[in-house]
Amino acid sequence: MDKGGKKVRRIRLIVAYDGTNYCGWQVQPNGISVQAVLQKTIEELVGEKIMLTGASRTDSGVHALGQVAVFDTTKPWPAERFTPALNQRLPRDIVIQSSDEVAADFHPRYRDTLKTYEYRILNRRTALPNERFDSYWVPQPLDVEAMAEAAKLLLGKHDFHNFCSLKTDVEDTVRTITHISVEKEGDMIRLRITGDGFLYNMVRIIVGGLLKVGFHKKTALDIRKSIESADRYVVGPTAPAHGLTLEKIQYL
Repeated sequence: MDKGGKKVRRIRLIVAYDGTNYCGWQVQPNGISVQAVLQKTIEELVGEKIMLTGASRTDSGVHALGQVAVFDTTKPWPAERFTPALNQRLPRDIVIQSSDEVAADFHPRYRDTLKTYEYRILNRRTALPNERFDSYWVPQPLDVEAMAEAAKLLLGKHDFHNFCSLKTDVEDTVRTITHISVEKEGDMIRLRITGDGFLYNMVRIIVGGLLKVGFHKKTALDIRKSIESADRYVVGPTAPAHGLTLEKIQYL
């Protein structure tokens, strides 16, 4: 594809960011987004208007290690050169992990993928200031074994309509979870979950339900009921955004 006699190339970026100071990935009228900052920086670098497209629309306060985004440019640089060039210009809370050239029809969102998220829970009597931006502090004791056993019920293909926000604007709420684990190391509990897609607030609602199990206020049977019930049956609240990180996106 040519633009004004120049070859147009599609560049893929793997992006990491601390979502604390942003209203999410996607451009929004009510605040500064990661997409807006990154798109402006790319435009200043290449000297042309571009449209940056991301793979996942992370919410306000959510972090990422492996967000995928693409843009088209006529800049003839080697693709890997975009990584250091952008990192020199971006704020410290947004970092390009890598850059490469992909086919012109590669779309980061409309392809089969597996996405992995991690939710971090700091489980100790007092908070730690260096963990306040990327983990959710829970001072009460948690039964991690009970949480891990209940989490296993989410494995496989299910209708997750009870694990998404009422604002979810999709007709098909069936998703497949290929991996889920709840493990504690020291004071940090890590929930890692991989699936073929996630509904709006799905991971954070799963965490909220498992926290109820950890507090012994709900049981694994409640998790099962939430999966199987055709009626609205949400086990727990939506856990705060700042504990959640989009870890990686694997293209199949």
